[in-house]
Amino acid sequence: MPIVKHKAQRVAVFIDTQNLYHSAKNLYHAKVNFNNVLKDAVADRILVRAIAYVVTTESGEEQGFFEALSKIGIEAKTKDLQVFAGGAKKADWDVGMAIDAIKMGPKLDAVILATGDGDFVPAVEYLRTTSGCQVEAISFGRSSSSKLKDAVDEFVDMDENIKRYTIKSKSLQNKDKGTPNGSWGTAKRLA
Repeated sequence: MPIVKHKAQRVAVFIDTQNLYHSAKNLYHAKVNFNNVLKDAVADRILVRAIAYVVTTESGEEQGFFEALSKIGIEAKTKDLQVFAGGAKKADWDVGMAIDAIKMGPKLDAVILATGDGDFVPAVEYLRTTSGCQVEAISFGRSSSSKLKDAVDEFVDMDENIKRYTIKSKSLQNKDKGTPNGSWGTAKRLA
């Protein structure tokens, strides 16, 4: 059953940047067009806040990416990459993103999660039952949890319009040919 979206709805978008980035890279050898993700998620409603959760690297190469996000109205929340003894690395924003969505939920009509990660199902269930707000998700369907798709009120499958949601990246194409590439590459083209 389709959900109702009207211009007076107050919405917030919470973007699991790593999830979308790796899905676009692995599935399509492309970067995410965050501008179109945001536009379609908001769908002409009142945007209260858009937050992208990003892990910073030691090189700081993602600074251009942060600037591009800011230009399109997305706030970047950053966390440093954790490097453990032995070289293991960890970069995870799931709990922070879920807590922010839960804290803001009572002030919103709709929470939009830009992720395909099934770990968000308990947050979706909590938001729907406790805050009473509509919960939507937008992500690449091929790499999204079926449990998340079932839990949300609406799932927008970005796989259905790849050209709209991705930007072909020369640096990723070159990487496939053996050319070195930084993680964020052509992020400035987002704006």
